[in-house]
Amino acid sequence: MKRLVLKSIVAAVALAAFGMASAQDIKEHTFKFATNGAGEHPSVAGMKKFSELVAAKSGGKMRVKMFVGGILGSDQANISAIQGGTLEMAVMNTGILASVAKELAIFDFPFLFANSKESDALVDGPVGKKLHQKLEAKGLIGLAYWELGYREITNSKRALVKVEDIEGLKLRVIPNPINVAWVKALGANPTPLPFPEVYSALEQKAIDGQENPVSVIATSKFWEVQKYMTMTNHQYNPQSVIFSKKVWDALTPTERKILDDSADEATKYQREQARAAVAVNMELLKKNGMTVSEFAPVEVAKLREKMKPVIAQFSANVGEETVKEVQAELAKMRK
Repeated sequence: MKRLVLKSIVAAVALAAFGMASAQDIKEHTFKFATNGAGEHPSVAGMKKFSELVAAKSGGKMRVKMFVGGILGSDQANISAIQGGTLEMAVMNTGILASVAKELAIFDFPFLFANSKESDALVDGPVGKKLHQKLEAKGLIGLAYWELGYREITNSKRALVKVEDIEGLKLRVIPNPINVAWVKALGANPTPLPFPEVYSALEQKAIDGQENPVSVIATSKFWEVQKYMTMTNHQYNPQSVIFSKKVWDALTPTERKILDDSADEATKYQREQARAAVAVNMELLKKNGMTVSEFAPVEVAKLREKMKPVIAQFSANVGEETVKEVQAELAKMRK
């Protein structure tokens, strides 16, 4: 009996702190939250924080059950389940959602952002919100953008100091047209491969290198099969936290606010954790024998120049209006 009373007091305090008019605005819910990430993957840290926040803000009435490591199926399977309302939410690379709203393929554009200050401002601002709103007509609510981070190039042949050093390398890319195109534009040989096949392809020298965020390079132990890493920051991988519109529409405004606010608060924490992990993983990679280099500003300028035809080629697919809007926003930031 004492435990029940204590639980009620804790719930009441939590609700009062959140500014609730009535506990009746919140019903008992358990939301399933999926990701293909596992272990130390940056998305998992955000999910844990989000779960804690939802429970605290709802006085324990709303709970989040995590499903990590792809145990509920592929990203595409999760999207379908969310649209149908049998899965409440998931977090995945934003570019994957281009199959639902083509405009989100803008995040696959190479060398779009110069740094995290720019990427944060864009995804958290009006443009990022507008892009997520395009999902609503397809049964998805975009709650927030978390991050996997910036992608870097590794290879087993040589340190990349100049743009020309990339020429001739056989690089694994995510199997989609824009990634094939930007690697070709640099004079390298793109090899589309599913991620589970990458390590063995590197080990067998079927490919010379690959590109991924630092966290993935470290957790995959690519230092065992790669000698060089170049901090190219060539693509930024935001991760969209998406929710089922079917379920969302059945929630009260108070319940929606709890989910919305928790996602925003978890975003700050998740990005801090993801960025702190980059520094730790960099040390791990160096400790295990990887040589790390980066391009001088003059080389980065050359890279951006080489990407112009690629961006022009894919702008029509993404939508000229979206591309112009993103470029205008970035130009404003750089003034």
